[in-house]
Amino acid sequence: MNLRIIAMLCAATLGTFVSTGCADKKEASPEENTVITNNVNPELKTEEEPVSTPTAQERAIKILAHMTLEEKVGQMFFARCPDVDAINDIKNYNLGGYILFGRDFENKTPDDVKSNVESYQSAASIPMLIGVDEEGGKVVRASKYTAFRETPFPSSQQLYAEGGLDAVKADTSEKADFLKALGINVNLGPICDVSTDPSNFIYARSLGKDAQTTALYSAVVVKQMDNSKIGSVLKHFPGYGNNVDTHTGIAYDDRDMETFETQDFLPFKSAINVGADAIMVAHNVVNCMDSQLPASLSPEVHDILRNKLDFNGVIMTDDTAMEGIKAFTAMDTAVQAVLAGNDMIITSDHRTQYAAVIDSIKTGEISSSRVDAAVTRILIWKIELGLI
Repeated sequence: MNLRIIAMLCAATLGTFVSTGCADKKEASPEENTVITNNVNPELKTEEEPVSTPTAQERAIKILAHMTLEEKVGQMFFARCPDVDAINDIKNYNLGGYILFGRDFENKTPDDVKSNVESYQSAASIPMLIGVDEEGGKVVRASKYTAFRETPFPSSQQLYAEGGLDAVKADTSEKADFLKALGINVNLGPICDVSTDPSNFIYARSLGKDAQTTALYSAVVVKQMDNSKIGSVLKHFPGYGNNVDTHTGIAYDDRDMETFETQDFLPFKSAINVGADAIMVAHNVVNCMDSQLPASLSPEVHDILRNKLDFNGVIMTDDTAMEGIKAFTAMDTAVQAVLAGNDMIITSDHRTQYAAVIDSIKTGEISSSRVDAAVTRILIWKIELGLI
Protein backbone atom coordinates (compact mmCIF):
# COMPACT_ATOMS: atom_id res chain seq x y z
CA MET A 1 0.00 0.00 0.00
CA ASN A 2 1.23 3.50 -0.89
CA LEU A 3 2.81 5.24 2.13
CA ARG A 4 0.66 8.33 1.62
CA ILE A 5 -2.50 6.25 1.82
CA ILE A 6 -1.24 4.57 4.99
CA ALA A 7 -0.58 8.00 6.49
CA MET A 8 -4.04 9.20 5.49
CA LEU A 9 -5.73 6.20 7.06
CA CYS A 10 -3.71 6.42 10.26
CA ALA A 11 -4.33 10.13 10.65
CA ALA A 12 -8.00 9.73 9.84
CA THR A 13 -8.63 7.28 12.62
CA LEU A 14 -7.79 10.05 15.07
CA GLY A 15 -10.14 12.57 13.46
CA THR A 16 -13.85 13.01 13.17
CA PHE A 17 -15.74 10.52 11.04
CA VAL A 18 -17.09 12.33 7.98
CA SER A 19 -20.52 11.41 6.67
CA THR A 20 -21.62 11.44 3.01
CA GLY A 21 -25.31 10.99 3.70
CA CYS A 22 -24.99 7.34 4.75
CA ALA A 23 -25.68 6.19 8.30
CA ASP A 24 -22.55 6.45 10.45
CA LYS A 25 -21.26 3.22 11.94
CA LYS A 26 -19.75 3.40 15.42
CA GLU A 27 -16.78 1.13 15.89
CA ALA A 28 -16.81 -0.53 19.32
CA SER A 29 -13.59 -0.44 21.31
CA PRO A 30 -12.52 -3.84 22.67
CA GLU A 31 -12.83 -4.15 26.40
CA GLU A 32 -10.04 -5.49 28.55
CA ASN A 33 -10.24 -9.16 29.47
CA THR A 34 -11.53 -9.79 32.99
CA VAL A 35 -9.38 -12.21 34.99
CA ILE A 36 -11.41 -15.07 36.40
CA THR A 37 -10.42 -16.35 39.88
CA ASN A 38 -12.01 -18.77 42.34
CA ASN A 39 -13.44 -15.78 44.20
CA VAL A 40 -15.19 -14.26 41.17
CA ASN A 41 -18.50 -15.40 39.76
CA PRO A 42 -17.81 -16.72 36.22
CA GLU A 43 -21.13 -15.27 35.08
CA LEU A 44 -19.65 -11.81 35.54
CA LYS A 45 -17.01 -12.47 32.86
CA THR A 46 -17.09 -9.88 30.07
CA GLU A 47 -16.35 -10.95 26.52
CA GLU A 48 -13.95 -8.97 24.37
CA GLU A 49 -16.03 -7.08 21.84
CA PRO A 50 -15.17 -7.88 18.23
CA VAL A 51 -13.56 -5.10 16.23
CA SER A 52 -15.48 -4.53 13.00
CA THR A 53 -13.56 -4.25 9.76
CA PRO A 54 -14.17 -0.88 8.09
CA THR A 55 -16.22 -1.04 4.90
CA ALA A 56 -14.84 0.21 1.60
CA GLN A 57 -17.05 3.28 1.94
CA GLU A 58 -15.81 4.03 5.44
CA ARG A 59 -12.21 3.70 4.30
CA ALA A 60 -12.87 5.93 1.29
CA ILE A 61 -14.45 8.63 3.44
CA LYS A 62 -11.47 8.64 5.78
CA ILE A 63 -9.07 9.06 2.88
CA LEU A 64 -11.24 11.79 1.33
CA ALA A 65 -11.19 13.80 4.57
CA HIS A 66 -7.44 14.32 4.20
CA MET A 67 -7.32 15.11 0.48
CA THR A 68 -6.76 18.56 -0.97
CA LEU A 69 -9.05 20.05 -3.61
CA GLU A 70 -6.36 19.46 -6.23
CA GLU A 71 -6.01 15.81 -5.26
CA LYS A 72 -9.76 15.29 -5.43
CA VAL A 73 -10.14 16.84 -8.87
CA GLY A 74 -7.19 14.88 -10.24
CA GLN A 75 -8.88 11.63 -9.24
CA MET A 76 -11.77 12.49 -11.54
CA PHE A 77 -9.63 12.24 -14.67
CA PHE A 78 -9.18 8.92 -16.45
CA ALA A 79 -6.75 10.36 -18.95
CA ARG A 80 -5.35 8.95 -22.14
CA CYS A 81 -1.75 8.14 -21.25
CA PRO A 82 0.35 10.91 -22.81
CA ASP A 83 3.37 9.98 -24.93
CA VAL A 84 5.49 12.57 -23.10
CA ASP A 85 5.60 13.72 -19.46
CA ALA A 86 3.36 10.87 -18.28
CA ILE A 87 5.06 10.66 -14.89
CA ASN A 88 5.20 14.43 -14.38
CA ASP A 89 1.49 14.68 -15.16
CA ILE A 90 0.71 12.11 -12.48
CA LYS A 91 2.59 14.20 -9.94
CA ASN A 92 1.29 17.56 -11.16
CA TYR A 93 -2.38 16.62 -11.63
CA ASN A 94 -2.92 13.74 -9.17
CA LEU A 95 -4.58 11.77 -11.95
CA GLY A 96 -7.06 9.04 -11.10
CA GLY A 97 -6.02 6.81 -13.96
CA TYR A 98 -4.43 6.31 -17.35
CA ILE A 99 -5.98 4.55 -20.34
CA LEU A 100 -3.47 2.79 -22.57
CA PHE A 101 -3.93 2.71 -26.34
CA GLY A 102 -2.21 0.89 -29.18
CA ARG A 103 0.79 3.20 -29.16
CA ASP A 104 1.51 2.18 -25.56
CA PHE A 105 2.08 -1.43 -26.69
CA GLU A 106 3.50 -0.99 -30.19
CA ASN A 107 7.20 -1.97 -30.48
CA LYS A 108 7.25 -2.91 -26.80
CA THR A 109 7.56 -6.12 -24.82
CA PRO A 110 5.37 -7.21 -21.91
CA ASP A 111 8.23 -6.32 -19.58
CA ASP A 112 8.40 -2.83 -21.10
CA VAL A 113 4.71 -2.20 -20.46
CA LYS A 114 4.84 -3.67 -16.97
CA SER A 115 7.82 -1.46 -16.14
CA ASN A 116 6.04 1.63 -17.48
CA VAL A 117 2.93 0.91 -15.45
CA GLU A 118 5.00 0.33 -12.31
CA SER A 119 6.65 3.71 -12.83
CA TYR A 120 3.21 5.35 -13.07
CA GLN A 121 2.06 3.71 -9.86
CA SER A 122 5.27 4.67 -8.06
CA ALA A 123 4.70 8.33 -9.02
CA ALA A 124 1.09 8.36 -7.80
CA SER A 125 0.15 9.45 -4.28
CA ILE A 126 -3.04 7.39 -4.66
CA PRO A 127 -2.77 4.18 -6.76
CA MET A 128 -4.04 4.64 -10.29
CA LEU A 129 -6.61 2.91 -12.40
CA ILE A 130 -4.76 1.60 -15.45
CA GLY A 131 -7.29 0.87 -18.16
CA VAL A 132 -7.41 -0.47 -21.69
CA ASP A 133 -9.99 -1.23 -24.39
CA GLU A 134 -9.31 -4.94 -24.83
CA GLU A 135 -12.79 -5.88 -26.02
CA GLY A 136 -11.71 -8.63 -28.40
CA GLY A 137 -12.29 -8.76 -32.14
CA LYS A 138 -12.37 -5.32 -33.73
CA VAL A 139 -11.07 -3.45 -30.68
CA VAL A 140 -7.87 -4.81 -29.13
CA ARG A 141 -4.95 -2.74 -27.86
CA ALA A 142 -2.36 -5.17 -26.50
CA SER A 143 -3.21 -8.55 -28.01
CA LYS A 144 -3.03 -7.20 -31.55
CA TYR A 145 0.76 -7.37 -31.20
CA THR A 146 2.39 -10.81 -31.29
CA ALA A 147 4.88 -9.73 -28.64
CA PHE A 148 1.95 -9.92 -26.22
CA ARG A 149 -0.22 -12.72 -27.60
CA GLU A 150 0.11 -15.10 -30.53
CA THR A 151 -3.34 -14.11 -31.79
CA PRO A 152 -5.65 -11.24 -30.80
CA PHE A 153 -8.46 -11.99 -28.40
CA PRO A 154 -11.54 -13.06 -30.39
CA SER A 155 -14.77 -11.09 -30.57
CA SER A 156 -17.71 -11.89 -28.31
CA GLN A 157 -19.66 -13.00 -31.39
CA GLN A 158 -16.99 -15.54 -32.32
CA LEU A 159 -16.75 -16.85 -28.77
CA TYR A 160 -20.50 -17.21 -28.41
CA ALA A 161 -20.81 -18.99 -31.76
CA GLU A 162 -18.07 -21.46 -30.82
CA GLY A 163 -18.97 -22.21 -27.21
CA GLY A 164 -21.76 -20.04 -25.87
CA LEU A 165 -21.49 -18.34 -22.51
CA ASP A 166 -19.00 -20.93 -21.23
CA ALA A 167 -16.54 -19.81 -23.91
CA VAL A 168 -17.22 -16.17 -23.02
CA LYS A 169 -16.54 -16.85 -19.34
CA ALA A 170 -13.27 -18.70 -20.05
CA ASP A 171 -12.09 -15.93 -22.37
CA THR A 172 -12.93 -13.27 -19.78
CA SER A 173 -10.86 -15.11 -17.18
CA GLU A 174 -7.90 -15.52 -19.53
CA LYS A 175 -8.08 -11.88 -20.57
CA ALA A 176 -8.12 -10.72 -16.96
CA ASP A 177 -4.97 -12.72 -16.19
CA PHE A 178 -3.35 -11.42 -19.35
CA LEU A 179 -4.02 -7.78 -18.44
CA LYS A 180 -3.17 -8.08 -14.76
CA ALA A 181 0.23 -9.54 -15.68
CA LEU A 182 0.93 -6.23 -17.42
CA GLY A 183 -0.20 -4.16 -14.41
CA ILE A 184 -3.55 -3.26 -16.01
CA ASN A 185 -6.44 -3.30 -13.54
CA VAL A 186 -9.41 -2.09 -15.65
CA ASN A 187 -10.74 -3.38 -18.96
CA LEU A 188 -13.22 -0.99 -20.54
CA GLY A 189 -15.91 -3.55 -21.23
CA PRO A 190 -18.16 -5.41 -21.71
CA ILE A 191 -20.11 -3.98 -24.62
CA CYS A 192 -23.71 -3.98 -23.41
CA ASP A 193 -25.16 -2.47 -26.57
CA VAL A 194 -27.93 -4.47 -28.22
CA SER A 195 -27.45 -4.81 -31.97
CA THR A 196 -28.65 -7.49 -34.39
CA ASP A 197 -28.17 -5.58 -37.65
CA PRO A 198 -24.73 -6.05 -39.27
CA SER A 199 -25.09 -2.66 -40.96
CA ASN A 200 -25.07 -0.84 -37.61
CA PHE A 201 -21.84 0.85 -36.51
CA ILE A 202 -21.76 -0.89 -33.13
CA TYR A 203 -22.74 -4.36 -34.37
CA ALA A 204 -19.24 -5.80 -34.81
CA ARG A 205 -18.34 -4.85 -31.25
CA SER A 206 -21.56 -6.17 -29.73
CA LEU A 207 -22.66 -9.74 -29.03
CA GLY A 208 -24.95 -9.42 -32.04
CA LYS A 209 -27.89 -10.99 -30.20
CA ASP A 210 -31.23 -9.87 -28.73
CA ALA A 211 -31.55 -7.95 -25.48
CA GLN A 212 -32.22 -10.99 -23.28
CA THR A 213 -29.20 -12.90 -24.56
CA THR A 214 -27.02 -9.81 -24.32
CA ALA A 215 -28.20 -9.37 -20.72
CA LEU A 216 -27.07 -12.90 -19.86
CA TYR A 217 -23.75 -12.20 -21.57
CA SER A 218 -23.10 -8.93 -19.72
CA ALA A 219 -23.79 -10.53 -16.36
CA VAL A 220 -21.44 -13.46 -17.06
CA VAL A 221 -18.61 -11.15 -18.13
CA VAL A 222 -18.95 -8.73 -15.20
CA LYS A 223 -19.24 -11.51 -12.63
CA GLN A 224 -16.08 -13.17 -13.97
CA MET A 225 -14.23 -9.86 -14.09
CA ASP A 226 -15.21 -9.25 -10.47
CA ASN A 227 -14.00 -12.74 -9.50
CA SER A 228 -10.72 -12.00 -11.29
CA LYS A 229 -10.35 -8.63 -9.52
CA ILE A 230 -10.23 -6.56 -12.69
CA GLY A 231 -12.44 -3.51 -13.09
CA SER A 232 -15.38 -3.49 -15.49
CA VAL A 233 -16.83 -0.55 -17.44
CA LEU A 234 -20.18 -1.13 -19.15
CA LYS A 235 -20.46 0.47 -22.58
CA HIS A 236 -22.27 2.54 -23.91
CA PHE A 237 -25.22 3.74 -21.80
CA PRO A 238 -28.10 4.20 -22.53
CA GLY A 239 -27.50 1.82 -25.47
CA TYR A 240 -25.95 2.61 -28.82
CA GLY A 241 -28.70 1.21 -31.03
CA ASN A 242 -28.41 1.85 -34.75
CA ASN A 243 -26.69 5.22 -34.39
CA VAL A 244 -23.76 6.49 -36.41
CA ASP A 245 -20.18 6.67 -35.14
CA THR A 246 -19.81 9.51 -32.62
CA HIS A 247 -16.04 9.45 -33.13
CA THR A 248 -16.65 11.30 -36.39
CA GLY A 249 -19.99 13.09 -36.03
CA ILE A 250 -23.22 13.78 -34.14
CA ALA A 251 -25.61 10.89 -33.55
CA TYR A 252 -29.32 11.55 -32.94
CA ASP A 253 -31.37 8.69 -31.50
CA ASP A 254 -35.13 8.95 -32.16
CA ARG A 255 -36.21 5.73 -30.44
CA ASP A 256 -38.89 5.93 -27.75
CA MET A 257 -38.40 5.32 -24.03
CA GLU A 258 -40.27 2.01 -24.14
CA THR A 259 -37.61 0.63 -26.49
CA PHE A 260 -34.89 1.49 -24.01
CA GLU A 261 -36.80 0.14 -21.03
CA THR A 262 -37.68 -3.17 -22.68
CA GLN A 263 -34.46 -3.72 -24.63
CA ASP A 264 -31.41 -1.48 -24.29
CA PHE A 265 -31.48 -1.16 -20.49
CA LEU A 266 -31.64 -4.92 -19.88
CA PRO A 267 -27.92 -5.75 -20.34
CA PHE A 268 -26.93 -2.78 -18.17
CA LYS A 269 -29.39 -3.74 -15.44
CA SER A 270 -28.29 -7.38 -15.36
CA ALA A 271 -24.64 -6.32 -15.11
CA ILE A 272 -25.45 -3.81 -12.38
CA ASN A 273 -27.20 -6.55 -10.44
CA VAL A 274 -24.03 -8.68 -10.33
CA GLY A 275 -21.75 -5.83 -9.30
CA ALA A 276 -20.67 -3.72 -12.28
CA ASP A 277 -17.97 -1.24 -11.22
CA ALA A 278 -18.43 1.58 -13.72
CA ILE A 279 -20.54 2.66 -16.68
CA MET A 280 -19.47 4.72 -19.68
CA VAL A 281 -22.08 7.09 -21.10
CA ALA A 282 -22.26 7.58 -24.87
CA HIS A 283 -22.28 10.85 -26.78
CA ASN A 284 -25.53 10.01 -28.63
CA VAL A 285 -28.30 12.60 -28.36
CA VAL A 286 -31.24 10.51 -27.15
CA ASN A 287 -34.30 12.63 -27.89
CA CYS A 288 -36.73 10.82 -25.57
CA MET A 289 -34.42 11.57 -22.63
CA ASP A 290 -32.80 14.89 -23.55
CA SER A 291 -33.06 16.36 -27.04
CA GLN A 292 -30.64 19.19 -26.30
CA LEU A 293 -27.49 17.42 -25.08
CA PRO A 294 -25.51 14.24 -25.71
CA ALA A 295 -26.20 11.57 -23.10
CA SER A 296 -22.70 12.05 -21.68
CA LEU A 297 -23.50 15.69 -20.80
CA SER A 298 -27.16 15.25 -19.86
CA PRO A 299 -28.29 15.44 -16.20
CA GLU A 300 -31.52 13.70 -17.23
CA VAL A 301 -29.67 10.65 -18.58
CA HIS A 302 -27.52 10.42 -15.45
CA ASP A 303 -30.63 10.68 -13.29
CA ILE A 304 -32.11 7.69 -15.12
CA LEU A 305 -28.94 5.70 -14.52
CA ARG A 306 -28.83 6.53 -10.82
CA ASN A 307 -32.52 6.45 -9.94
CA LYS A 308 -34.20 4.10 -12.43
CA LEU A 309 -31.40 1.58 -12.80
CA ASP A 310 -30.17 2.07 -9.21
CA PHE A 311 -26.51 2.28 -10.18
CA ASN A 312 -24.24 3.43 -7.35
CA GLY A 313 -20.84 2.95 -8.96
CA VAL A 314 -18.62 5.20 -11.05
CA ILE A 315 -20.13 6.95 -14.09
CA MET A 316 -17.72 8.19 -16.74
CA THR A 317 -17.92 9.91 -20.10
CA ASP A 318 -16.85 8.43 -23.38
CA ASP A 319 -13.76 10.20 -24.70
CA THR A 320 -14.45 13.93 -24.67
CA ALA A 321 -12.18 14.41 -27.70
CA MET A 322 -14.74 12.76 -29.99
CA GLU A 323 -16.45 14.84 -32.69
CA GLY A 324 -19.95 13.90 -31.55
CA ILE A 325 -19.68 16.04 -28.43
CA LYS A 326 -17.85 19.14 -29.59
CA ALA A 327 -20.86 21.06 -30.89
CA PHE A 328 -22.58 20.82 -27.48
CA THR A 329 -19.88 22.08 -25.16
CA ALA A 330 -20.93 25.61 -24.32
CA MET A 331 -18.36 25.61 -21.50
CA ASP A 332 -15.29 23.53 -20.78
CA THR A 333 -16.24 19.94 -21.51
CA ALA A 334 -15.09 18.50 -18.19
CA VAL A 335 -17.01 21.14 -16.23
CA GLN A 336 -20.16 20.33 -18.15
CA ALA A 337 -19.55 16.61 -17.65
CA VAL A 338 -19.15 16.96 -13.88
CA LEU A 339 -22.29 19.08 -13.62
CA ALA A 340 -24.19 16.41 -15.57
CA GLY A 341 -23.26 13.78 -13.00
CA ASN A 342 -20.11 12.09 -14.29
CA ASP A 343 -17.61 10.94 -11.68
CA MET A 344 -14.73 10.51 -14.13
CA ILE A 345 -13.85 12.20 -17.40
CA ILE A 346 -12.06 10.35 -20.17
CA THR A 347 -9.95 12.89 -22.00
CA SER A 348 -6.80 13.52 -23.97
CA ASP A 349 -6.78 17.11 -22.71
CA HIS A 350 -6.52 16.62 -18.95
CA ARG A 351 -4.15 19.54 -18.39
CA THR A 352 -6.60 22.17 -19.65
CA GLN A 353 -9.72 20.47 -18.34
CA TYR A 354 -8.26 19.91 -14.87
CA ALA A 355 -7.65 23.65 -14.46
CA ALA A 356 -11.17 24.44 -15.66
CA VAL A 357 -12.76 22.13 -13.07
CA ILE A 358 -10.62 23.60 -10.28
CA ASP A 359 -11.69 27.12 -11.27
CA SER A 360 -15.37 26.13 -11.41
CA ILE A 361 -15.24 24.71 -7.91
CA LYS A 362 -13.58 27.86 -6.57
CA THR A 363 -16.30 30.03 -8.12
CA GLY A 364 -19.06 27.79 -6.78
CA GLU A 365 -20.27 26.62 -10.18
CA ILE A 366 -19.44 23.04 -9.18
CA SER A 367 -20.27 22.25 -5.55
CA SER A 368 -17.76 20.61 -3.26
CA SER A 369 -20.39 17.98 -2.39
CA ARG A 370 -20.62 16.96 -6.06
CA VAL A 371 -16.85 16.44 -6.13
CA ASP A 372 -16.77 14.60 -2.80
CA ALA A 373 -19.49 12.18 -3.93
CA ALA A 374 -17.61 11.45 -7.16
CA VAL A 375 -14.24 10.94 -5.52
CA THR A 376 -15.74 8.72 -2.81
CA ARG A 377 -17.07 6.38 -5.52
CA ILE A 378 -13.69 6.35 -7.26
CA LEU A 379 -11.87 5.54 -4.02
CA ILE A 380 -14.34 2.76 -3.21
CA TRP A 381 -13.66 1.25 -6.64
CA LYS A 382 -9.91 1.36 -6.03
CA ILE A 383 -10.31 -0.18 -2.58
CA GLU A 384 -12.49 -2.99 -3.93
CA LEU A 385 -9.90 -3.71 -6.66
CA GLY A 386 -7.25 -4.02 -3.96
CA LEU A 387 -5.29 -1.00 -5.16
CA ILE A 388 -5.61 0.81 -1.83
